[in-house]
Amino acid sequence: MSNRNIGFVGLGAMGLPMAINLVKGGFRVSGFDLDPKARQALVQAGGTEAASAAQAAQGAGIVITMLPNASHVKAALSGADGILAALGEDAIFINMSTILPQETDAIAAMVGQHKRRMLDAPVGRSAMEAQRGTLLILASGGAQDKEAAREALLCMGNQIIDCGEVGSGSRVKVVNNFMGISLNALTAEALTLAEASGLSVELALEVMRGTIAGLGHMNITYPNKVLRGDLSPGFQVDLAHKDLGLALEMAARANAAVPMGAAAYQSYTAARAQGRGGQDYSAIYPLMRSMAGLPEELPYKVSTPLNADPFGAAAGKKAER
Repeated sequence: MSNRNIGFVGLGAMGLPMAINLVKGGFRVSGFDLDPKARQALVQAGGTEAASAAQAAQGAGIVITMLPNASHVKAALSGADGILAALGEDAIFINMSTILPQETDAIAAMVGQHKRRMLDAPVGRSAMEAQRGTLLILASGGAQDKEAAREALLCMGNQIIDCGEVGSGSRVKVVNNFMGISLNALTAEALTLAEASGLSVELALEVMRGTIAGLGHMNITYPNKVLRGDLSPGFQVDLAHKDLGLALEMAARANAAVPMGAAAYQSYTAARAQGRGGQDYSAIYPLMRSMAGLPEELPYKVSTPLNADPFGAAAGKKAER
């Protein structure tokens, strides 16, 4: 068994480019996904196709899951065709999916019952960074396991943040997504309010780019997506809805009041009801504009993306914290 052999389960919009970057990094990657086209895409990139999660895990020093939700992770681990049926004693299981922290805790307990090792390492940033290998990786688990997985993780990301023990990665990921996703809805409301009040979008952008309000979505997400007329998914409305739901459930369990997050969740629910679930999450802006009775055509589009590569070469060489 070698850490150069990696099993990868979940070859979706994030998982496939992550697995391909591992191949590019010199790892031998065996991948499994229910979609045969995804498996073939990995083969074309130099990986190998597995017929089951267990086969992907056979002989692997590291096995990674990147799946939509906790039930998929549990299914990939369980049964005769599951990862735990084939995971070696010295292998490391890494879940990189974004799931509820309590589910991470339950999965860690399941893995522990089989006397196997686990890292919880969800990722920040979008599918674009997954393709470039510039994800932010929130690694939690044992120090030795994080060190053993470091080279593989740095094939998929350019920064690793040590989040402590297993489960902390999931928790900070949900908190991070709660803030980012909630601020996205607020951005749409602010631009809509400006226009509905008789102001130009150009003026609103000029003012808010010079304040804290514009240092996030206004500076990167919106000028590069919705304000260019581009709603192709960098981060889908459906995923934003799912991740914000995780944050709200975590807050409820902790008796934390999050009224803005709860309100933002309804915005994403409304976007899905309009059939925008597969669009980029900046599609909240045209949703809010339509609710205000504004015309469908945006009054302003940027011609050149701003800060188009905020996490790429300008950020320097691959680094760790």
